[in-house]
Amino acid sequence: MGGRLFALVGPSGAGKDTLLAAASAARPDLVIVQRVITRPESAGGEPFEGVTPAEFARRNAAGLFALHWQAHGLCYGVPVGIHADLDAGHDVIFNGSRGMLTEACRQFPDLRVILVTAPVPVLAARLAARGRETAQDIAARLERAGFALPEGLNISQIDNSGALEDAVAMFLAALQPQPDSA
Repeated sequence: MGGRLFALVGPSGAGKDTLLAAASAARPDLVIVQRVITRPESAGGEPFEGVTPAEFARRNAAGLFALHWQAHGLCYGVPVGIHADLDAGHDVIFNGSRGMLTEACRQFPDLRVILVTAPVPVLAARLAARGRETAQDIAARLERAGFALPEGLNISQIDNSGALEDAVAMFLAALQPQPDSA
């Protein structure tokens, strides 16, 4: 039996990277995809491979991404290695974008989506605290916070505005097999 693929999505500042780190500690069997991003690695945040736009375009043309998209002026890619991990029976999760879910579901019909949310004031405070964006960039990210998801997805929603341990518990529960798939 193949593994399950999860897309972790939500607005900037919702706490996706924090939840991924907690899942890594609690579920060492979970494959957490390291994305390829056209952003310098020195920008910080999640673990990722930073590449130039030209290198990203070369890899994309060579078919080295299972999924790719653009958001916030950057290109993001999920390496094709996820296919081998899924075929080997591993559960795989990647930090995605709400705008690429239709294409992701087309390619991976059993994709499970985990939507992490928090109220706009919480998002604004978190974005300001991380210090990566200008006030204008933060405003643009907050404007997208209410972005609607496509219809018909298998979605688990997590409100990450309260105690972190509560959000982690909800996140780990969303990663468990559903009763009908046991």
